[in-house]
Formats: sequence, structure tokens, C-alpha cells
Amino acid sequence: MGETASRPRGGGPATADVEPEGGSRAARLSHLPVTFFATIMGFAGLALAWLRAAPVLGAPLVVGQALFWVALTACGLVLLAYLAKVIRHPVAVRIELHHPVRLAFVPTSTIALLLLATAGQDFAPGLAAVLWWFGAVGQLVLTLYVLSAWISRPVFGMQHVTPAWFIPVVGMVAVPLAGVTFGPVELSWFFFSAGLVFWAALLPMVLTRLFVHEQPVPDQLLPTLAVLIAPPAVAFLSYLRLAGGGLDTASRVLYYTAAFFALLFVTQVGRLRRLPFFLSWWAYAFPLAGLSVATTAMAREVGGGFLSAAAWVLLAVISSLVTLLTVRTVAAIARGQICVPE
Repeated sequence: MGETASRPRGGGPATADVEPEGGSRAARLSHLPVTFFATIMGFAGLALAWLRAAPVLGAPLVVGQALFWVALTACGLVLLAYLAKVIRHPVAVRIELHHPVRLAFVPTSTIALLLLATAGQDFAPGLAAVLWWFGAVGQLVLTLYVLSAWISRPVFGMQHVTPAWFIPVVGMVAVPLAGVTFGPVELSWFFFSAGLVFWAALLPMVLTRLFVHEQPVPDQLLPTLAVLIAPPAVAFLSYLRLAGGGLDTASRVLYYTAAFFALLFVTQVGRLRRLPFFLSWWAYAFPLAGLSVATTAMAREVGGGFLSAAAWVLLAVISSLVTLLTVRTVAAIARGQICVPE
């Protein structure tokens, strides 16, 4: 994810300075994208979807728990790999931190920790608490870094705006999902409020880019259209946690906004399915997982067969999708198509 035809026009060293010759492991490591953490978001989101479906829909609890440990293991491997990149290829890391597109994906690393903390809070509370504190502090630091970069660096223009710009916002509104359990409730309100306001501020910019901007979103980034679903879906879940459950006007607006964006996304599926496989396909996973969890919560609060059936359909869709993405990603790695120069 994060592939793009545009490169920074300043603020970072040239890519040629960090590309070792040949196809060695060192060369591959230097091109490990920070966007790989989006795969962890997908696995953690799927685990959370199954865990939340257990008490409401009667789904097997063991499936969600097993997926949590798979996601945690995958997160550890990706963290170790990226840490090796930080140590051995610091210039490549600095380039990502200055890249006009990949910069928005940097907080996926801390969002992955927050989602794992949310998934594990009921059956691994000690581990989940550690993950949440690292994730929450890291999310604040990275969100401030990304927003500060957008403010202060002239390299960023409307041609760089994509739905991926919502990623830092998603991380902020995701903090209360486990923050109500592990931290002061006012701290969760702080994250939620900041995330919600910046989502409202970014939404007109993103829609303007999608609807009327003269430069279309590159094919590699078209899967990020799914990210439109994530902020209202996650905000809905966090609001329920902060408000202590029960639906009101605000929670309904958030859920049905997410549902509308999902329908809008469905209208683009025919176009998206013609794209070749990119790592950015993982952008489909977490937003749909978030909608799955949100729909399960609506089924719990409202009742009725329609929402329960919709929750089961979404759970089946996200399960099939993550399986497909895993197979395609492993195949791409085996063919040497991942961790290569842009």
C-alpha cells in the first residue's frame, strides 16, 4: 500500500541514495513499506469482528481468539522487520516520513497496536493494556507529526490528498475502544474529540479531490476509497463505549454515514476489481471489518433479523476478503513483487 507515481519534491534525500544494488535481502529490507502495518490492521479487525460476533450472533469465540494470536504474531514479525529497516536503512525511513503519500500511512503502526489491545482486552487484559498504552501514546505522537508536516511542508498539494489521509483520524477515534478500560475516560474523550473534528475538516478536502479535481487518484491508491467507511464506523463504536451503550441521534448518524459510504464503495467494485494486485488492496480490510463490528453492535442495540443477517454477511465478506488478501500477498512475496522500488 502507498505506491504512487508522485515523489517528494523536497524535504528528503533522493531514493537512489538508499537502493542497494541487486536483489539481496538488504535491498529488499530497504524497500519494506510502512504500509505493511495495514495488513496487521486487517487481521486485528477480523479478529475483533469475530470476537464481537460471539455474544451477539453466536459465532464461535475460539475463532476470534485464534485470529487475535495470529494477528499479534504477524504484528511482532512486521515490527521486528521494520525496526531492522530503521537500524540498517535510516535514510529510507526518513524518505517515507517525508513522502507526500506514504506519510499518511505511518500511523498504521500504532493503530495496529490499538486494535490488538481492543481485541484482547477481555481475555488477555495485561497484554492488551501494554499494547494500548504504547499504541495511544504513539498515536498521539504520530498524528501530531503528520498534521504538523501537512501544515509546514510546501511539498503537499491537493494532488496528494486521498482517503488515506483519514488514517491518522481513524487512529485517534479508535483509542477509546480499549481506552475506556485501560485509561482515564477523559483521555479517551480527548482522542475521540480531536479525531472527530479533524475527520469533519478533512472530509470536504477528500471529497473535492475525488469528485472534481483534475488529477484522478492513481490506480495503486484507488483501494483507499474503502477508508471512507472507517472514521464514522470506528467513531460509532467508540461513542457507544464512551456513552455507556445505547443509541441516540449522534450514534445513529455515525453508523448510517458509515453504511452510506459502504454503499458508495460498492458502486465502485466493478472498477476496482479490474485493478492488478497492489499491497494497497489491504485498505479494503479494516474499514469493512469496522463496519462489520459496527453492524453487530447495531444488531445488539436494535435487534431484528435484518441487522443480524447483515452482520453475518459482513462477517463472511471480511473473512473471505482477508483470506484472499493473505493468499495474494504471500504469492506476491514469493514472486519478489513486494519490497521493491516504486
